[in-house]
Amino acid sequence: MPDHSNKPRIVITGVGLTSPNGNDLETYRKNLLAGVSGVSPYEIRYFGETVAGQCDFDNKRHQSRKSLRRGTRAGSVAIYCANEAVQSAGIDLDAVGRHNVGVYVGTTEHGNVETEQQIYEISQYDYDTSYWSHHHNPRTVANNPAGEVTLNMGITGPHYAIGGACAGGNLGIIQGAQMLQLGEVDVALAGGVSESIHTFGIFASFKAEGALGENVDPSKVSRPFDRDRNGIVVSEGGCLYVLERYDDAVKRGANIICELAGWHVNSDAADFVLPLPERQNQCMRGALARAGMAPDDIHIVSTHATSTPQGDIQESGAVREVFGDSASTNINNTKSYIGHTMGAAGSLELAGNLPSLVDGVVHPTINVDNLDPECEVRGLVINEPRQTGGVETILNLSFGMLGINSALVVKRPETN
Repeated sequence: MPDHSNKPRIVITGVGLTSPNGNDLETYRKNLLAGVSGVSPYEIRYFGETVAGQCDFDNKRHQSRKSLRRGTRAGSVAIYCANEAVQSAGIDLDAVGRHNVGVYVGTTEHGNVETEQQIYEISQYDYDTSYWSHHHNPRTVANNPAGEVTLNMGITGPHYAIGGACAGGNLGIIQGAQMLQLGEVDVALAGGVSESIHTFGIFASFKAEGALGENVDPSKVSRPFDRDRNGIVVSEGGCLYVLERYDDAVKRGANIICELAGWHVNSDAADFVLPLPERQNQCMRGALARAGMAPDDIHIVSTHATSTPQGDIQESGAVREVFGDSASTNINNTKSYIGHTMGAAGSLELAGNLPSLVDGVVHPTINVDNLDPECEVRGLVINEPRQTGGVETILNLSFGMLGINSALVVKRPETN
């Protein structure tokens, strides 16, 4: 593996998020420790009644009514998260130079919501395309969520979306870090967003695959590792971070939340949907190698587990192979609270664990009433928070369709 020791250190100095159970890090974390689910009943055109993770952030806090009408839900989520992250970081973008700021937003898919809506609208007019919105093209281009952030915040540096399926949130962070190390930007707004619940197609497709979760109690549908799990809860949300080079952050007296210690991305090259534990294993080990760490050095592994029967077993096997002998590693999952936020999953799940670097508490995986023996992993934190002697490191896992795997290691900052 190449020597990365001479590259600039990258740190996170700000967090902005909206999730189904919290619109800021403090509330989100409080609900994770209290076992509060954000999954609720939901109904969508053509598909009907189901459950979903829905966000209720104040979309007018950083946007005008006009921009809300013209833009997209994903763009609105990204705008909210980006502005909140900048405020959290206490950074003056004018002092940095807005041309020196990059925006890198991971996403699962974009444009389906708007296309479905437009087709429905013209169906009311006998499919007369003269009623098709002239806003459709800018709404559906892949770079829309990142581009809407630049329009809202007057950022003139580079922007684009990273189409990394459900690994997108991790990939956005990694891309931002790489651009900082290359010297292409001085500040990166990076992470992931999702508007997935607003397209009936995603529910219909997961249902057709036999992978859409069901339960009488909406708060119990998402149950990774549980013997009775039966599928995914589709959710929306977003989380963007302010990333800076360590020296720049120290110079301006920033509060450093964590340092990015290592990462790795690879591909299964095996199946459209089914994961491959061997490649997940390699991805984890690649991130550890880049960070210069061994499995025993990791205190929290934030799993990707989506609550699908086969996917959870495959990932548990991969995690067990890497961390099965580690007595210092705690394993948890955030989708049990908020469902699967798709392109936002990696960034939101990392955020839920970041306070552990300060308080040493590991939030649990909830809804595990009967642990599946095939998902049993040493260190799994179930149903109740775990107080540790201190958390120094987190490994954040995110995997996606078409076999995209990502692993990101963060550590407690050495200096604040």
